Amino acid sequence: MIKPLTLLTFISLAAPAAARDPSFVQPIDCELGKTCFIQRYMDHDPSDRLADFQCNNQSGNDHSGTDFALPTLRAMEEGVDVLSTAPGIVVAVRDDMRDVSVLDEDTADITGRACGNGVLVTHGNGWETQYCHLKQGSITVQRGQKVASGAPLGQVGLSGETSFPHLHLTVRKDGKNIDPFAPNGHLGCGPHTDTPLWSDDVSYQEGGLVSVGFSPNVPSFDKIKEGSATALVLFKDQPIVLWGHAFGAEAGDVMRLIIRGPGSFVFEERITIESPRVRYFRAAGKRPPPNGWPSGRFRGTVDIVRDGTTIERKVTYVTVIE
Repeated sequence: MIKPLTLLTFISLAAPAAARDPSFVQPIDCELGKTCFIQRYMDHDPSDRLADFQCNNQSGNDHSGTDFALPTLRAMEEGVDVLSTAPGIVVAVRDDMRDVSVLDEDTADITGRACGNGVLVTHGNGWETQYCHLKQGSITVQRGQKVASGAPLGQVGLSGETSFPHLHLTVRKDGKNIDPFAPNGHLGCGPHTDTPLWSDDVSYQEGGLVSVGFSPNVPSFDKIKEGSATALVLFKDQPIVLWGHAFGAEAGDVMRLIIRGPGSFVFEERITIESPRVRYFRAAGKRPPPNGWPSGRFRGTVDIVRDGTTIERKVTYVTVIE
């Protein structure tokens, strides 16, 4: 669980006067479902099991906020801004932790600093938001600074207790963690009447595809997460492999991979996902025929199918040359 960001130099500051609860804009400058995605929501199950506000597995046990994830490390390196969800005053900042996965053996001790580099903003009327795992050296605000709704605070990074680049947003009211998708604390799997705090269209994502691509072999997951697995051109004597990088799998989901080439060439593979997965990839393909592939453009289609319904589809292309 991410605890409130604190610093040895923390100073309590008066929040701006506010008679109404805030409405929140999306806290990351990206397009949900295309250049970023929500990997985990707040956990609503008080037991050792987990359930997001829709009673799905898109959470972690005692997960205290919402994770807005980037598809690759390359996207993080290029820079994606973290934005203040509402007007407020910055009350705490940390910006000195390295961007390194907790899976790295060289990771320094992060006890008490799971948030990594972060910003804490108070919005008045007992509301505050905390922004975690920001990129080292990217934070552009200072304690005591007033910020507008949508104002840049820093950039998405890989600091603190994380193994993938993302923004962890925690919302609190009077010190209690609040789910911005279900602020009244909805429990259960049926319909609910909670009104989300979002003013932007921050839609629930039930899982889907992060990225798809072609490769001359089955790539490593590290290469996919780096953003270096995609081949735009293949030679006629190389295998053609189509891969899909996905998130939020439920047991029984099917990843369907279809390759279509010049003439009437069609290859299809259906892979069943046996258990829930936070992030995963699957790949399938064929070796070249004896005389090699025909030159031209090949199309790859990857679907995620749940209970017989396609919940997301992405299409990619590769050109085969002599």
